[in-house]
Amino acid sequence: MSYLDKIDACNAWEPDAFVPFIRRGERLGSLRRSAAEELRRWPTRFRVTETTVEWIETPDDFEGCTSALAEVTRGLVDEGVIPYLHGEQYPVTAGGREAARCLVDRACAPFFGMRAFGQHLNGFVRTARGIEMWIGRRAADRRLYPGRLDNLVAGGLPHGVGLIENLRKECAEEAGMPPALADRAVAVGAVTYCRDSERGLKPDVMFCYDLELPEDFEPRCTDGEVEAFYRVPVKEVAEIVRETDDFKLNCNLVIIDFLIRHGLIPQDDPHYVAIVQGLRSPLPSSDRRSTPTN
Repeated sequence: MSYLDKIDACNAWEPDAFVPFIRRGERLGSLRRSAAEELRRWPTRFRVTETTVEWIETPDDFEGCTSALAEVTRGLVDEGVIPYLHGEQYPVTAGGREAARCLVDRACAPFFGMRAFGQHLNGFVRTARGIEMWIGRRAADRRLYPGRLDNLVAGGLPHGVGLIENLRKECAEEAGMPPALADRAVAVGAVTYCRDSERGLKPDVMFCYDLELPEDFEPRCTDGEVEAFYRVPVKEVAEIVRETDDFKLNCNLVIIDFLIRHGLIPQDDPHYVAIVQGLRSPLPSSDRRSTPTN
């Protein structure tokens, strides 16, 4: 196994298996063909063809558009097409979060192949033995990836919550971290990937952070999502990523990015350029530049 294998696993999808989800000329998502067929039950709202799904009856205003989409997603949940609602609202956008056209429940975004945003934090300690990383093990009752290893802090980024505010919240919930410590996190860029999952397409953006922690820091989960924490030498973490499937899939990318930036994957590695490029995979997008509407 290799780092490239983990990158490829997060970018496994066949574009021909999906059709664009279009609203007023913008591609807001990518529907699996079977998912597109489900929208035929709303013929006055969606025009479904072999090549596209067009949202034809869409309100002009943000709130009205959000309400109309929520009515559809509730119907899909009631029919068992989408298994559940999450309760967090994500922006529906062809670009950045600031260009949201409306909102969609987090659990429904993959069905429509809509772009989702999250934040992942690498917590590490510099010791006399070298860099050590804090990693968590997800609780056994998690819907997704139960029992798998995870970044110290990771979570979704709902609409209407700023990056700093949300990172503080996630740090407090997942690692018992006070705001003053969370605010020392350094924004180090973003990782992007696009993957065909059981729930639909996930064209995701993960904002990444590094946080150097004091040696006496001990993480403490307050929301039940993590059952254990480990402080592990970074070379051992790298081996786990490279040789096993122990980590939640997208967390591999965040750690590989850390290894690149800290010189722990050498530039003379024969796959170096492919690894660097693979961490920022292109996402399906509209043919035109997105601009904010509110």
